[in-house]
Amino acid sequence: MTDETADQTYSNGEIRTIALAVIAGIFFGGVATGVAFPTLPLLDEKLVISAVMLSVILSANRIARLFMNTPAGTIIDRIGSRKPMIFGLFTQALAPFGYIVGLHTPPIELGAVPLLGGVSLPGLVFVTARLFWGVGSAFVFIGAFATITYVTTTNNRGRWVGYMRGGQSLGFPTGLILGGILTDLADMQTAFLVAGALALLAGTVATIVLPDVHAGAGGEGRSVSLREVPALLADNPTVVLVGYGNFAVRFLWGGVILSTLASYASVNGLELSFLEAAGISGIVMGLGVLTSGSLTIVTGWASDLVDDRTILTVPAFLAMAVGFLVIAYVPTIEALLGAIVLVGGGMGAAAPSLLAIMGDLTPGDELGRMGGAYQVMGDIGLSLGPLLAIPAVESWFGYQFTYVLCAVLVSSCLTIVSLPLLRNPEVTRTGVKAD
Repeated sequence: MTDETADQTYSNGEIRTIALAVIAGIFFGGVATGVAFPTLPLLDEKLVISAVMLSVILSANRIARLFMNTPAGTIIDRIGSRKPMIFGLFTQALAPFGYIVGLHTPPIELGAVPLLGGVSLPGLVFVTARLFWGVGSAFVFIGAFATITYVTTTNNRGRWVGYMRGGQSLGFPTGLILGGILTDLADMQTAFLVAGALALLAGTVATIVLPDVHAGAGGEGRSVSLREVPALLADNPTVVLVGYGNFAVRFLWGGVILSTLASYASVNGLELSFLEAAGISGIVMGLGVLTSGSLTIVTGWASDLVDDRTILTVPAFLAMAVGFLVIAYVPTIEALLGAIVLVGGGMGAAAPSLLAIMGDLTPGDELGRMGGAYQVMGDIGLSLGPLLAIPAVESWFGYQFTYVLCAVLVSSCLTIVSLPLLRNPEVTRTGVKAD
């Protein structure tokens, strides 16, 4: 994105205020997501639903967001990011209160549906609530990306993108801990009430502080649907490269690692003090999240200091590849802890660099649409990860070969993402095409 507008309009103090409002909204929204999540897998019997229907409830937000990313991006390009982002935050806030309604909905069985099994009225309420969350989160993420990119310059964009992604990364695990404690000390309804209150707080903070930036930057932009994303990306081949990197790290981290780590620890008999597979996976994932969040902030800041942000993706992808190879060939608790630091650190280092590069390359009037396309590729990775990872380790390849394939996939990012961007003389740290 060209920087003339941002340089002339927003001082460092204004950028800081705007960015902190965005980060607060994303962080509290992430906490609200995490607060509710530990309780949802426990609801199958209470809601009179099948295990498959429970998985639909858990994935409904991702499905909704996948389809809403591109429309949300178009809307943001047309009217600016303030109103859509506030709408998204308050729409997210409906979900936890929908959970409470679902808890008090009579357990009426509506019948069996092919593939889903038993469906009940409270189950439908929970699916609807999760759909609201997915719709809201599309506006929140893309609005945050557009806002941060629009008000920053190439001299400070990496830093604030890193802070934004750090807030996003750390909010969810914070909520997981809080939700688990609240459910144990009180009950599910209390956890849902706190989640809703935090989501409302996020929307209120944004309403008070967030200014009307990026307003109407692309007022004449044509609406883009999900099926038109390939054509949109075909017209922007450099963005495809960055999007592929986002797909890969989301697929591997949010899909494969989250889905298989507990069973990997169980199959290999890993123990740590009094902890067994479930406890170990929780500790290891917590370590990975902390490493990822910390590296996100550090790498975002560092990307403003180098000549080309792309150079930071090289050690990031290499670290992830080595981490997966260690998991594959050294099934010990000590090796697993070290490997998850490598994988989580690589994820944390790659994410802000890729997003900052995306902002550098995208014109101001296309931030919403291209941000939506970028998010679509990440959500595809998140959705495919669990679907492919579990059968891969249990039926197709086994754990070792599956993790080797993961190392191959992330290594491919070096040749598909890093190398082409580094070799392209028109793509620099400033993101301005050479004349």
